[in-house]
Amino acid sequence: MRPCEIAMVNYILRRLLIAFFMLIGIAFVSFVVIQLPPGDVATNYKTFLLQQAGMTEEQAEEQANNLRRQYGLDQPLPIQFFNWIKGIVTEGKFGYSFAYRRDVGVLIAERLPKTLALALMCHLISTVVGISIGIFVATRKYSLADNTAAIMAFIFTSIPRFAIALIILYVLVFTFKQPSIQGFFSPEYVMAPWSLARVADMFKNIWPVLVIAGLGGVAYNMRVMRGNLLDVLGAQYVTTARSKGLKERQVMTRHAVPNALHPIVAYQGTVLPYMMQGELEAAIVLNLPTLGPLFYDSLVGQDIYIAGSLLLIYGVLIIAGNLIADIALAILDPRIRYS
Repeated sequence: MRPCEIAMVNYILRRLLIAFFMLIGIAFVSFVVIQLPPGDVATNYKTFLLQQAGMTEEQAEEQANNLRRQYGLDQPLPIQFFNWIKGIVTEGKFGYSFAYRRDVGVLIAERLPKTLALALMCHLISTVVGISIGIFVATRKYSLADNTAAIMAFIFTSIPRFAIALIILYVLVFTFKQPSIQGFFSPEYVMAPWSLARVADMFKNIWPVLVIAGLGGVAYNMRVMRGNLLDVLGAQYVTTARSKGLKERQVMTRHAVPNALHPIVAYQGTVLPYMMQGELEAAIVLNLPTLGPLFYDSLVGQDIYIAGSLLLIYGVLIIAGNLIADIALAILDPRIRYS
């Protein structure tokens, strides 16, 4: 193997080792943080028994203690964490949901593909559109288009996503009289087989989420690409390339844009969880069966195994994204392999 290839292998191995220990740390911290609020799911169950089932204080407390013993919630926190991780590694089980009365892994498996599909589509839109606009306005510094894009980017990064979701919901219902605005499909396509009409109906229902979750990413990518490209265009090697007689298109595609992409590539390591978090607010407003509402309900109800598993998944996505971004940067700039 050549020295550069050996450096690349060593670089990847170092990143994998760091990622492993980071994942263990994220899992433990997530499990601890979830249980910091007073009480647990058994406490909520006791309140339910007192208010809805008409039990006495002693009966409700006994039922709550039985629930704690049954699922090991009365054991010390390190033992609970060890048993949870052991179940994930050895049996592929993420625990039991007390609210849904189902295995957590099944609940996540039902919603994760839809969530990832939405997040990836939002990511693709925000990256392609944001970079394209950033290149366009950077070559037209302080023009009307540049100033307009800057104002729009400020607005899109400032307005809360739930507010945009409510505005879109209002417009669809009261202006366009759309009969179905919640879920992935209209009622007539929920159980229908896949077809072009069903795919078109799906996009008709999910486009608000794509817009809501993608707007912030478009604004961020545009501002980063514009700022970094302006710095690169003022560099000496770009001036040298122009002095050699290269056309402006060649200067941009060969020299300026590739070097301006470094911060964008590094940002890709955290963009997928960011898109999933942006999808959370829109999914709650539009009542979509994704991980966002499931995560929110688990935190409210202190359903520790759902919340812990989802935090672990978000941590895995962040670590995997950063690992992919590090490798992409090392391919883009070989000097990084020796860092």
